[in-house]
Parts: sequence; structure tokens; C-alpha cells
Amino acid sequence: MPPLRRHAAINLFGVIFVHPDVRVTKRLINHERIHTAQMRELAYIPFYIIYLIEWALRLLLKGNAYRGIGFEREAYVHESDYDYLKRRKHYAWLKYMRRKKKKKNKRNIKKDDKTRNRII
Repeated sequence: MPPLRRHAAINLFGVIFVHPDVRVTKRLINHERIHTAQMRELAYIPFYIIYLIEWALRLLLKGNAYRGIGFEREAYVHESDYDYLKRRKHYAWLKYMRRKKKKKNKRNIKKDDKTRNRII
């Protein structure tokens, strides 16, 4: 990997390249193994095409485009679950492709007599 560190590792066709300053952990390996499973499902090249298209589209949205990519979201959510790949369903990444839903505010806001907002 280039010495300029933007990512800890990159997975190219199932081969992991790790930045020299990064400690290789079980969690990092698991994250990249999840990407390898995603790549295999899509016969590799389509994985990279979808990845780049989604990244480019997410550049137009709020938030971190890289962290918003469905493939990355699945990998980050399950990187600490070392048995995930044993029970992972094919194309599990599809559910992570949708935009994250914003959490609704659970507080009820009601106007009082003086037309100010108060929380109840």
C-alpha cells in the first residue's frame, strides 16, 4: 500500500494488503474476509463496479461516503463476530445498501398556552 495512510487495509480479489504501520488483528482479517465473501458472490468485477458506483452516489449525500457503502456497513457491523461467515446468508449486503433511516425523536412536544414548546 502507498505510505500515505488512508485505510488500514485493502482487499483486492481476495488478497489483503495491509499498511505497514497497521497491526493485523483478528478483527481486521474478519472484516476483509467478509469483503471476500461479498466479492465471490458477485464474481469479483461486479463487486468493484457496484462499490465504486455506490461510493460515488454517496458522495452526494450527507455523511461519510466510504462508511455508507453497503459492503462496508455489513463488514463493520459484523467484523467482531468471528462466526458470522458461518451463518451469513448469500447477498446479505443487500439489506445494508439502503440509506440509513434517521432515528425519530421519541419525546412528545406540545405547545403550551404561551405558544412556547415544552417537552412532556
